[in-house]
Amino acid sequence: MLRIDNLKTPPGASAEELQRLAAAAVRVRPEKLTAFRVLRRSIDARDGVHFVWSVAVSAPDESSILKRCKGKHVAPYAPAAYPLPAPLAHAPDKRPVIVGAGPAGLFCALVLARCGARPILLERGKPVEARKRDVERFWETGRLDTTSNVQFGEGGAGAFSDGKLNTGTKDPRHSWILERFADYGASADILIDAKPHIGTDRLYIVLQNLRRELLALGADVRFEHTLVGIEQADGKICGLQVASPEGEYTLQANHLVLAPGHSARDTFALLHRLGVPMEPKPFAVGVRIEHRQRDIDAAQYKDAAGNPALPPTSYKLAYHTGDGRGVFSFCVCPGGQVVAAASEEERVVTNGMSLCARDGENINGGLLVSVTPEDFGGADGDPLAGVTFQRRLEADAYRAGGGGYMAPAQLVGDFLANRPSAASGSVTPSYKPGVKWGDLRTCLPAFVCDALAEALPELDRKLHGFAAPDAVLTAVESRSSSPVRVPRDETYQSALRGLYPCGEGAGYAGGIMSAAADGMRAAEAVLAAIKEDES
Repeated sequence: MLRIDNLKTPPGASAEELQRLAAAAVRVRPEKLTAFRVLRRSIDARDGVHFVWSVAVSAPDESSILKRCKGKHVAPYAPAAYPLPAPLAHAPDKRPVIVGAGPAGLFCALVLARCGARPILLERGKPVEARKRDVERFWETGRLDTTSNVQFGEGGAGAFSDGKLNTGTKDPRHSWILERFADYGASADILIDAKPHIGTDRLYIVLQNLRRELLALGADVRFEHTLVGIEQADGKICGLQVASPEGEYTLQANHLVLAPGHSARDTFALLHRLGVPMEPKPFAVGVRIEHRQRDIDAAQYKDAAGNPALPPTSYKLAYHTGDGRGVFSFCVCPGGQVVAAASEEERVVTNGMSLCARDGENINGGLLVSVTPEDFGGADGDPLAGVTFQRRLEADAYRAGGGGYMAPAQLVGDFLANRPSAASGSVTPSYKPGVKWGDLRTCLPAFVCDALAEALPELDRKLHGFAAPDAVLTAVESRSSSPVRVPRDETYQSALRGLYPCGEGAGYAGGIMSAAADGMRAAEAVLAAIKEDES
């Protein structure tokens, strides 16, 4: 087959028109194409608005086509498929254990289960069906369940987001992950979109179907089971202490994949007490910024805004301040809402979420400022200094919101003018339980506010209307990534042998796709270790 890149069509063009363009690119008649497959679809709004396609085709005498189309966006098509590791001859007596049912833990469990390892998956939170009810109750009433919320439960923090599956690498694991998501109920569009997303409402279905496969393959999935201790002998893991609704118990294990997510602060403290090497890492904090979707569509699509063939637009922005600090957009949710994402009492945390249709009135995104260990005291050697810093910001935001998990908010125009806000303008805040208007400088560090104030006008030059006076800033976005890293070697193990730290919580990923792929790599390492033990 041949791959053809950079085919451009106007919004609303038919599949037949795209095939005619593909045939013209390889200089054959459309009826000569014996196979046609869309590989990738993106939108280019730099000079007018076009869809840009990559396709794969089959045609007679492809070697001749390659010669005459050399340098014309035509190349041989040879997709790289992910090969699952060879299955085990038999399941190990001590089954591998995974802690955390976010993307890293789930895809680690899936690879292990498909290879016959019959893993045990421990998740402190609830199945997604019960978790969804707990989260919605929190948003409506302000009653927080500290074990079942936006951070904890089946699917991890990504289950209540936009379900974005962006990735900047070409790891063949990524295609395998996308295919599994489509198998479990996500739209097939994720297989071709340059910026694929599932949507929170579809993720709810996907997670249940993924769980059904794990159970059918012999995995043991235990909800409301929390890791509270690790037993070791001669520098190796030999058992785990687990708290469950029925009480504590000991689980014999030689291989523990730790995929706790970025908010498992008690797990970080446990590792620190046990002397497992850890280190603070840079992360970012800031606010959610919220605009009307139609205003951002108009800024991006211009005259084409409102075309029903175009999806709600997104953006990706970045700026470096005069002192070198990064300010950037993060986890942008077109047609979405700002959500309450606290996991600890009397602390306010915000995040963003979209449904599959992305048809809400507003678009929101994180507007974050980079922080380093030097900013939060981690340079002094305390690996948990970033956690302390996050907690302080979240407690300050809770107080500024007036309690009840209300979030402090301010209009961009007022923030830049250094005056408190009293009410909303044209943008209605979507955060529930609700916002309290005021001055975000009362709950954010001065260096964060200064960086945001410097960046907003510059970002407005890149995307007109981004610093619109009525845009809403809601605080605090503090959980963009883990504040710690658990070092591992080439076998994916910590200095405590048998411990495989992976995913976002361990400091090795930054989103659903990268976390899932890291979980797969951890599974591959566990399988290699089990086979070595048996040889």
